[in-house]
This record gives sequence, structure tokens and C-alpha cells, in this order.
Amino acid sequence: MKRYSDIREECHAANKSLPSSGLVDLTFGNVSVCDRQAGVFAIKPSGVDYSALTPDDMVIVDFEGKVVEGTLNPSSDTPTHRCLFLAFSEIRSVVHTHSRKAVAFAQAAFEIPLLGTTHADYFRGPIPLTRALTPEEIASAYEWETGNVIVERFANSNPNDIPAVLVRNHGPFTWGPSAAKAVENALALEIVADMAYHALTLVPNAVSPALALSEKHFFRKHGATATYGQKQS
Repeated sequence: MKRYSDIREECHAANKSLPSSGLVDLTFGNVSVCDRQAGVFAIKPSGVDYSALTPDDMVIVDFEGKVVEGTLNPSSDTPTHRCLFLAFSEIRSVVHTHSRKAVAFAQAAFEIPLLGTTHADYFRGPIPLTRALTPEEIASAYEWETGNVIVERFANSNPNDIPAVLVRNHGPFTWGPSAAKAVENALALEIVADMAYHALTLVPNAVSPALALSEKHFFRKHGATATYGQKQS
């Protein structure tokens, strides 16, 4: 009997949800889920169609990058996921997609500005954009260095306040305390990217709302004073 059934199943369900969410085309996306106590994470196998996935297909990788369970090759983005788990100690899941509007901003090398309250409900500021990787970084350990430029970009930011990033010329990564929340953040990111795209089409110099308004919306849903939703019994 295979171990780590809890993270396998959570990871499988999240990956299976990506096509119906509209966030992925073909096999362009992956979700990982970690068990910090065990020092491992589950991740989608590389290039496998979502409709064919089973929980047993999820590959178990340790925090050193070694496959500890699984017969399939893990996602090619595995080193990036591992880098983020090591750097962002409070997250349990990472999602990478090539969702179209977010990728458009990444390809244009343009961060997604905070232009309204929908954005502020999920992200406490613009969606940051990484710097370009150097030729040496691309040639040495491309996927690991992709994680490093994300971590570098958050040197002065809280990844829990802005659980998303655009990798320049590549696409978005999001994260969260569970796979479901990380996928929700990926969907929210695509929604606000679409809204920003249309707002900037209408008004190229559109400006952010007052800080008081954006902060009000963020903290209605986050932190100890959050009022959104129902209290848990």
C-alpha cells in the first residue's frame, strides 16, 4: 500500500479541477501539495492528460528533490515548487498554470496593477513580476532558478498577503494553505488579470483606488479582524 494517501488525494483532486476551471489548456499546469512534517510533497506527473490521472499517479518528492514514491516522472516544474516550499514556510500548496490573461501580462513584462476591490479582496497590492533570468541561470538549473527569482521578488513582501506572482515571459504561480485555496487564488488571479486588461484597454492610465479602500477590502477577508463569510462552529 502506498503512503501519503492524504496528500496524493488532495493533489489529485486539485489537478483534476484545473481543466474545468478554464485555467489550463492541454497539459499546461500542475499542482503540488506538501506534508511538512514528513518533508515531502505530491505533484502531478509530467505531461499526463488530466482526464487520465489517478491519485496513485501523483509523484512523491522529498524536500531534497529526490523522488521517494511514484513510477512516473514528476512535473518538469518540480524544482520550482520545491524552492517555494523551502522559502515560504507557511504554504502547503503551489499551483502553476498558463492561464491566458495572466500569461499575457507576464509576456508583456507588466505587473497586474491593483485597480479595484475585486483584486484587493485577494491580493494586497499589484501582482509582482520577476526579473528576467540570466543566460547562466537558464543554462544551469532553469526550473530551480525560476523559483529563486520568485523568492528574490518577495524579499520585501509577504507571500501570504500576495499569494501570486508572474514569472517574466513565462506565466503565473500561486500558492496557499491548501490545494483548494491555491487553485482558488489561481482562478482569482486570472479573473483580476482579465479585469485589469479590459480596464487598461478602456483607460490606459487607470489608477489604483485609495489605499483605505483596498486595505478595507483585503482585511474584510484576511487576518484576525476578517468579517467576510460565516464563523466556523
